[in-house]
Amino acid sequence: MKRRPLGDTGLEVSELGFGAAPLGRLPRGGEQRGIDAVHTALELGITFFDVSPFYGNAETVLGKALRGVERSAYVLATKVGRYGEAEFDFGAERVTRSVRESLDRLGTGHLDLVQCHDVEFGDLDQVVHETIPALRALQETGVIGAVGVTGFPLPALAHVVGRAPVDTIISYCQYTLQNRRLAAWREWFARRGTAMINASPLSMGALTNRGAPSWHPAPEDILRRCAEAVALCRDRGEELARVALRFAVATGGFASTLVGAADPEEVRRDVRWITEPVDEDLLRAVEECLEPVRDRSWPSGRPENQEPEVAA
Repeated sequence: MKRRPLGDTGLEVSELGFGAAPLGRLPRGGEQRGIDAVHTALELGITFFDVSPFYGNAETVLGKALRGVERSAYVLATKVGRYGEAEFDFGAERVTRSVRESLDRLGTGHLDLVQCHDVEFGDLDQVVHETIPALRALQETGVIGAVGVTGFPLPALAHVVGRAPVDTIISYCQYTLQNRRLAAWREWFARRGTAMINASPLSMGALTNRGAPSWHPAPEDILRRCAEAVALCRDRGEELARVALRFAVATGGFASTLVGAADPEEVRRDVRWITEPVDEDLLRAVEECLEPVRDRSWPSGRPENQEPEVAA
C-alpha cells in the first residue's frame, strides 16, 4: 500500500483510506465483523481511518477495533458540526465538547485530524470565524493535530479555505468516473497548502452492481447512465465498481481515497482492486457511456452555499 504526505501536516496516509461510516450501520451482532474489517485494513497497509459522530456508533466500534494497536501505526480523523440528518451546530462550545466526546468514544488522547462536517449546511462565516478558531485552540493543547473541512459543493469548501487556514478538505462524489470536477481545483487548494482527500469514488453506490440507494440525490439521467455503465461492464464479465475504484486511485493523485467498509472481505477486495490492471477498451467504453452526464452534480446544503464568493 502506497503512502502519501497529507499536505503540510507532517502526516503520511495510505492511498486507500478506511471510511468508517458503515461501522455505524452494522446489524445486531455484527460488531465483531466490523472490528475484523479494521484489523484486516491495518494488516493490508491501510493507515488512514475517517469517522464522525454523525455515523451512529461508528466511533465506538472503531475505538474498540483500534484498542491495543500502536498509536503511531495509524492516522485517525473525525469530524464536528454534524450530529444528525438535520442536526448541525458549528458553534465553538459545541465543537469543543464534540472533540472531547469523540476522544472518549475512540479511546484515544489525540486526534490526528478534526474536520468541520458538511459545512454547506451551516453558516460559512461561522465556520471561518468561530469553528476553525475553536479547533485551532484545541490544536494548541495538543489534542488535535490538523484541522480540515468536508462537504459536497466545491465552492463552499473553497470559500472557507480562502478565508481561514485549513489543512485538509474531504470532497465526496466529486472525483469519479462520472464527475471529475475536484481535479479542476487541485492547483487552487495546493497554493493554499490544503491537502485534498477524495471520498465516495463509487458515487454513493451509483457506480456499483447494487446501484444507487433510493435516497441518492443525483438527477435521474445521471443515475440512468450509471446503471447503463453497470450493465455494460456486467455484459463483459467485469464489475463497474472495480473499474471505478481503480480509476479514482490511479488517476486522482489525492492524498488518499476513502472507501467505506465494514466487512473484512470488502477490505481485501478493495485493496486487490486498486492493484489490478483495468481493460483500457472497457474503460473507454464506460467513459463514452457516461460522457453525456460528465461532471454533472446536484445541489447540497443551503442555497446560498452552492456558489459563494471564492477568493482568487
